[in-house]
Amino acid sequence: MNLTITGRHLEITPAIHDYVLSRLERIKRHADNLIDVSVVLSVAKLIHSVEANVHLSGKDIFVQAEDADMYAAIDNLADKLDRQIVKHKERNGDVNQASGGIKHQSAGEEA
Repeated sequence: MNLTITGRHLEITPAIHDYVLSRLERIKRHADNLIDVSVVLSVAKLIHSVEANVHLSGKDIFVQAEDADMYAAIDNLADKLDRQIVKHKERNGDVNQASGGIKHQSAGEEA
């Protein structure tokens, strides 16, 4: 996994960098085919916003979160990203289960 953390109008401190890494560990567990993650942290007046662009094989996921506190915004982003990755994984995993295997087909369907 390639991880890029960028700051707009903000210097990325080691504490913020480590916190982002710790929150993205949960995403690594759910996504087996994770290729690239790009995180952009920005500050505009009193609003801290975090954006993440995740490149999976077959899908790109973009998530954005805003809060008055940077750490709370990172937490919200990680939760949203986790939900979207699990949702994507469930959709792609149901392809073979929806049609059923040979065991689940009735004997009348055979020609």
